[in-house]
Amino acid sequence: MATTTLDYAKLFAKNLPAPTPQWNGFPTYNFIGGHNNPDEIPIEDLVASSARALRQEGRELATYNMNSGPLGYTGLREFMVEKMAHYRGIQASPENVLITSGSNQGIDLLNEVLLEPGDTVIAELFTYQGWVNRLRKLQVNLVGIPLDEGGMRMDALASALENLRQKGVTPKYIYTIPTVQNPTGTIMGMERRREMLRLSQEYGVPIFEDECYSDLIWEGDWPPAIRSLDHGNHVLHVGSFSKSLSPSMRLAYFVGPWEVLSRMLACKVDGGTGALGQIIVADFFQNHYEEHMERLRASLRHKLEATVAALRTHFGTTVEFQVPRGGIFIWVKFPEQIDTRQLVAPALKEGIAFNEGPAWTTDPESARNYLRLCFALPSDQHIDEGIAKLAQVFHREVGIP
Repeated sequence: MATTTLDYAKLFAKNLPAPTPQWNGFPTYNFIGGHNNPDEIPIEDLVASSARALRQEGRELATYNMNSGPLGYTGLREFMVEKMAHYRGIQASPENVLITSGSNQGIDLLNEVLLEPGDTVIAELFTYQGWVNRLRKLQVNLVGIPLDEGGMRMDALASALENLRQKGVTPKYIYTIPTVQNPTGTIMGMERRREMLRLSQEYGVPIFEDECYSDLIWEGDWPPAIRSLDHGNHVLHVGSFSKSLSPSMRLAYFVGPWEVLSRMLACKVDGGTGALGQIIVADFFQNHYEEHMERLRASLRHKLEATVAALRTHFGTTVEFQVPRGGIFIWVKFPEQIDTRQLVAPALKEGIAFNEGPAWTTDPESARNYLRLCFALPSDQHIDEGIAKLAQVFHREVGIP
């Protein structure tokens, strides 16, 4: 019998995204992705937590969700309730917390519950690439609100909400990253947080608050979450363990009323978020949260300082940026004539990867002369070498610096 090869291309569904290229490893100078500092992965403490958690809870792994129900491991949800109350001012019960496989799953589930093609959603003009890509795929109208050094501008938000109301449009939600905004690194002050909540109440539009980076502030004020100000379930809240511990764990949490969580659970068809990771993370953070975060923040601050020094040394006055007070990235502005999309391929040939600005906005042309550099993964040496080589690429391709 002759051997034939099946051509799957004939079977693929229509309108698929472009195929993912095969992975060939990280580039030498990798400034993309939400990676963390490999030197701050607490290996020995995680080994101890793994052993302790397995001895105490291991037999429960024989059941789906470890007899904790579909919201996730009870011990981890209880820890999050205590942590959010202490550090973010959020009052919640374990029944208000859903553990998800990364914050993106929480975003996907909420979108599945709330959004249909043609709906309208509001966000910061510069915002999380993964969220933008999801909303475009869902054929949702995106309204971007300008930012300044204090985050989303409330005058512009009020104007957008009123303009939409005049057109008979009620947005499904306002997506905001108020605490170490991605990609700008801004931190929204209390006055704006209160005003956003007031506008949410006035216009009947919920706030979707993404606080994946809120653990990583090392300087200045640490304003409480917008949800902490809310007493009427106007604010849905998502956070992550990816930035505070490990992105490979794929663990996050979503906080909201049961009315919303029950619908999200009905759409969550994965059989439950991985329980082994949940019991390990719960044990680790119950025993080491504060000391671990102090070390991680200090190391990230050092890497930011190395990044800022390299930008000033190798790009000089040709770039502008606001030095963030936390997080793992810096948002860099180039002269108006520069389009960073044109620099991605030449830089990659030199082993340098960065995020081009147009991917991180509701309006790609508004960020054509921006790029985002993530500094958590590269060593100090690679930060300086990589930014020096990037400056050489820019000089060769577009004449700056």
